Amino acid sequence: MPKRLLIGTLFLLMPTLLWAQDAVFARDIEVADWKAVFGRIEARDQIPARTRLGGTLIEVSVSEGATVQSGQQIGQVVDEKLALQLSAVDASLQSLKSQLGNAEAELARGENLLERGVTTAQRLDALRTQVDVIRGQIGTAEAERNVLVQREAEGAVLAPITGTVLTVPVAAGSVVMSGEQIATIGGGGFFLRLAVPERHAMYLNEGDTIRIEGPAGAQEGRLAKIYPQIENGRVVADVEVPGLETDFVDARVLVRLPVATSTATVVPANAVTTRMGLDFVIVTGPNGTPQPRTVVIGQTHTIAGEVLTEILSGLNGGEQLVIDRE
Repeated sequence: MPKRLLIGTLFLLMPTLLWAQDAVFARDIEVADWKAVFGRIEARDQIPARTRLGGTLIEVSVSEGATVQSGQQIGQVVDEKLALQLSAVDASLQSLKSQLGNAEAELARGENLLERGVTTAQRLDALRTQVDVIRGQIGTAEAERNVLVQREAEGAVLAPITGTVLTVPVAAGSVVMSGEQIATIGGGGFFLRLAVPERHAMYLNEGDTIRIEGPAGAQEGRLAKIYPQIENGRVVADVEVPGLETDFVDARVLVRLPVATSTATVVPANAVTTRMGLDFVIVTGPNGTPQPRTVVIGQTHTIAGEVLTEILSGLNGGEQLVIDRE
């Protein structure tokens, strides 16, 4: 049978097949226009773990990808001069304590002699002053020792936050300066960071739904933050994605953003039928009889739980359609 004759026969049979069906209307709605951009998976906080002491890095106990807790020691820096200074202070303290013992003994003898009237009160005051001076020197030396002990303790490099070690730019045996970076810790959760052309900035709103196409399939995220500063003609924004794959930080992920809206004619998805490579809808004619019409369909949209098919041509909003009750 010729192709045209077959299609014509189908058209003639459609009114009979569609006798018990419900009527709906094609309608014009505002739909979002999506732009594809690439986002990068980044840690919310990227904080360097720095050494507070200059010296030799004798130990690095973490590597890239390791998980650390806030306050955990991840390295050790040693300054050999501190040990020598501590030895000098300890020797000075020992000498001062010996002097204090002698001065206190002299003071006790002076008090005994004063009671017997052998010495003078002026001499006793001098002995008391000597004891006080030595005690002050001991206090100063102990404070100096505490400072050296604290500086030595600052050789421990601590993780500033709980998270994942992203980089370790130095190795054991390196000579480091105070404040030098030993590792970078990423924590506070992971998100997608986008750089969107500034011409689309006016269409971005915090809370918008974002589509993500990753290795695990399509996901949806929420536009959590839009940064006000434009860098190199681009607006930076952060997207929160539940269950985001974080095995690789700075991995690029395809993201689709709603950057504009347009008017589209849509019909319920089950109102479109396909026969012999052509898409049809059933339109109610002037006399109320169903009439098939060829249309060109576009994207499928899900709005308020209803699946709608966009009609690019062949149908106008407001036209009455006939679809199956099912």
